[in-house]
This record gives sequence, C-alpha cells and structure tokens, in this order.
Amino acid sequence: MDVNLRGGTPDDAAECGRICFEAFAALARGHSFPPDFPSPEAASGALSMLLSHPGFFSVVAERDGVIVGSNFLDERSTIVGVGPITVDPDAQDSKVGRTLMAAVMRRAAERNAPGVRLVAAAYHNRSLSLYAKLGFEVREPLACMQGTPPRIRVDGHSVRAATPTDLDACNAVCRAVHGHERAGEVADAIAQGTAVIVEHDERVTGYSTGLAFFGHSVGETNEDLKALIGSASEFAGPGILVPARNGPLLRFCLDHGLKTRQVMMLMTTGLYNDPAGAYLPSILY
Repeated sequence: MDVNLRGGTPDDAAECGRICFEAFAALARGHSFPPDFPSPEAASGALSMLLSHPGFFSVVAERDGVIVGSNFLDERSTIVGVGPITVDPDAQDSKVGRTLMAAVMRRAAERNAPGVRLVAAAYHNRSLSLYAKLGFEVREPLACMQGTPPRIRVDGHSVRAATPTDLDACNAVCRAVHGHERAGEVADAIAQGTAVIVEHDERVTGYSTGLAFFGHSVGETNEDLKALIGSASEFAGPGILVPARNGPLLRFCLDHGLKTRQVMMLMTTGLYNDPAGAYLPSILY
C-alpha cells in the first residue's frame, strides 16, 4: 500500500508518541538495551514540543488514513538535525523509514542547509545502512552515559545560569569549536531556564543548553566540559553523549561513576569541521 505524507500537527502528538515509544522500545529490547523513552506519555510529551515548535519541520506518514510513522528536522540553527524518526513496528521493512528520510532531506535541500546531522544507535544495522545510502558519513562514536552527577568544581572555572546577554558569547564559542553556531537552540534553552555557561579568566569559555539527551554542550577545553558536567544536578533522559575519541573526558566521566548505557554514532552530510575544542552533542546532533 502507498504511504501518504503530510505535515504534522500538535494533534498528532499522542499517536506519534505511542509509535515512537513502541518503535524504540522494540528495537532496544531486541538488542538488550534500555529504551530511550520510559513510557508512551514521555514520548508523546517530547513529540508534542517538536510538533508545536515553529523551528521544527515535521512530517507524518499514513496508510489508509492511519499514522504509521513520523520524522522531524530541527531548523533552529545553521546546521539542521534529523529526528527522531520512528516507524510503527507493524510497518517495518516496507520503506516507510526511507520515505520519511527522503522527505526531510528534500526539506533540507529546499532550505539550502549547508549541513545535515543525526545521531543513531550503533547497534541498529538497518539505520546505519539507510543513512549511509543517503550520503551520511560516520563522524564520531558517542558513549551515552548516565549516573549520579559528580557535583565537583574545576579550579578557575565557574558555572552559572545563562542569561539573554550571554547569547553572543555562547555563539562565539560554538563558532570557534564547530565552525557554526546553534543560536536558535541556545536562545530556547535560555528562555526555558536550562542553559548554563562556564567562565574562565573572566570570559565565557563554554556553555550547555542542558546536560541531557536533548541538550548539547560546547567548550574551548575539556576543563570547561568537566566544569559543566560537575555542576549538573541530573543528566536528564537516557544521559549525556560523550565523544568516545575524547579519551580524557570519557575517563573523567568513568572515574566519577558514570556508566555507558549504549554506543551511538554522530553522522553528517554536507558541511562538517572536525571540532577545535570539546563538546557533547544532543540526540538531534
């Protein structure tokens, strides 16, 4: 049967959330990993935010008027991020996922986005194959880490809540490390009260939109990231994503009691610069 695509609306949150939960849970169970969302309600809550936010493009797949999957494109900043993409387990292996990915890739092309990024579970062989066929390159293995925050301070580095006046400094740090900024995400996090900054030598040297699965962090050095991680009250969701090639930062997390829940992969198409500093990506990129 043909798959019909349409834009998502807030009214789709409950059904898309149910499918999101069941799709990720089924995949995780099949590989003996914990699910990304603890319940259908949690998944619906997350997708409700995406479906109602003007900075996200959403697409819903239907067959005979029944929702069978959805996908999203984070358009808040220069580089766009894909996901979460989910397909009803009963509709797997029928090209629904490929159709949903093609839709967001067309959208990125229409917007002339210089780069597209996503994060995928390393154990999901089919998604790796699909993304590779679409032109994505694996850039970084990521350790999804969870545990009790160490609640430590790093000498010479102070952490405080970010304010709107810090936005330009945060963007400057991101440009220096990644070659682009994530201004839309940072502005949202400041408005939501989840953003924090780290200062060293009386200037902003790093920030985080939230030490969480859906948050990202950037710092000039590992010490900036250690200060941010050390200041967290919790690691929301499945945990933080630590680049596995950053051995010193990975060992810092392990030495302070964090444990690796699973390994994921950062994948990109288009513009990509090897980071010139330290960072934690979000599940969106």
